Amino acid sequence: MAAACRLQSRGFDVHVFEQAEQVGGKLNEIVLGDYRFDRGPSLFTMPHWMDQLFLDCNQEPKDYFQSKPLDIVCKYFWEDGTQMAVPQGSENIVNTLHQSLGEPKKNIRKYLKKSSFIFHHTSHIFLEKSLHKLSTYLNYKALKSILVLPFLGIFKSMNLAHTIFFEKRKAVQYFNRYATYNGSNPYQAPSTLGVIPHIENFFGAHAPKGGMYSIAQSIHNLGKKLGVSFHLGKKITHVEIVNKKAQKIFFEDTHFDLDYLVCNGDISSIYPLFSDWNGKKKKLEEPSSSALIFYWGINKEFKNLDVHNIFFSNDYEKEFESIFSKKIIDEDPTIYINISSKYAIADAPKGKENWFVMVNAPYDDEQNWETIKMQTKKSVLEKLQRVLGENISDLIEQEVIWTPKEIEKHTSSFKGALYGSSSNQRTAAFFRHRNKSKTYQNIYFCGGSVHPGGGIPLCLQSAKITAELLINAK
Repeated sequence: MAAACRLQSRGFDVHVFEQAEQVGGKLNEIVLGDYRFDRGPSLFTMPHWMDQLFLDCNQEPKDYFQSKPLDIVCKYFWEDGTQMAVPQGSENIVNTLHQSLGEPKKNIRKYLKKSSFIFHHTSHIFLEKSLHKLSTYLNYKALKSILVLPFLGIFKSMNLAHTIFFEKRKAVQYFNRYATYNGSNPYQAPSTLGVIPHIENFFGAHAPKGGMYSIAQSIHNLGKKLGVSFHLGKKITHVEIVNKKAQKIFFEDTHFDLDYLVCNGDISSIYPLFSDWNGKKKKLEEPSSSALIFYWGINKEFKNLDVHNIFFSNDYEKEFESIFSKKIIDEDPTIYINISSKYAIADAPKGKENWFVMVNAPYDDEQNWETIKMQTKKSVLEKLQRVLGENISDLIEQEVIWTPKEIEKHTSSFKGALYGSSSNQRTAAFFRHRNKSKTYQNIYFCGGSVHPGGGIPLCLQSAKITAELLINAK
């Protein structure tokens, strides 16, 4: 939708075809009785990229979308009783990790400085430009970044880097978790992903007015204002390719002629739609992790929980070994709970809360998800009871469970992977799918499975990069 808005504002006649009956893809919502839940992404950061979309379309951002920074980015719990509420601001983080975990301040400051260094030497290439245009690299800033590549952490894993930086095991675990932001394994992924703490800590975590789904709604409203034509409930069944150009897209009952095609779905789901597809699977990197999500309407208000909450596993390395090697969910999973009713009070009845409860899961590889989800639910409830001292199962008024197989079914995410490919390889950032097809003259790609990656800010950047490539090619 963001790509559509940018292109429409530059004179294109844009049509958006969406297989679902409402816009948003993974960024959607679900209503269970009196409870509303954000279905997918729950963390919003880098709001200036959202504002930039509206400004680039000559619209005032606040007329469509508003958000406010959260005082507490996330609250953390360990089973030994340790709790830590991490506030906004680098020096606040330094003080909090020192007081709660006993980590020396100098270590934390040094790490955050390194994280900032990585961001400032990579963002202008990896987050803001196409990696497949020579012009991206033909400038002093890019050359300078290439020269410092050996110092950006691509030759050691996140866990190894963190073990060197920090003295306390909990501090290592805290920073290792940032690998999950793009579905990767901190024991394999390069420490370059240490850029993520800077993004979250420098730009902060924000609460969109009306919940996360308001992001999708606001971009949809922008598109309608600009004149984008939206066609919902239209699943593309076939793309007619003639002389390496997309000519028509087909649905069950009709077809549509086109000049350019921008594909937002998972690339592994798109290529089989092309009429000249020869049946060979396109070479892909290892899929990212997926998730098992419980949507619970909770008949109580928990004052000791915040908007974002993490309950850490006791053996983090074993948990990731289970996910990426054994393709199962560990019996002691790390649990993430998002409670949007903490700031969007209409999302739950008074005195109650809407819990989005997620554990990291392997991508779908024909596991028995019915068995896994019930085993995991039991583990999650037992862990929460140990930490919170409450029998959560007695408080559940509403429930829906989403498995990786269902994520694939509803969002066309290949194998239910949330972020396309993982970043477990040192060169993963260079091998994400390009935004302009190398094979097809008029086909472009944007979204979480292509450059620069998954998550709301990167999807917004993907839309910007893709739209600019198409505009410049016209």
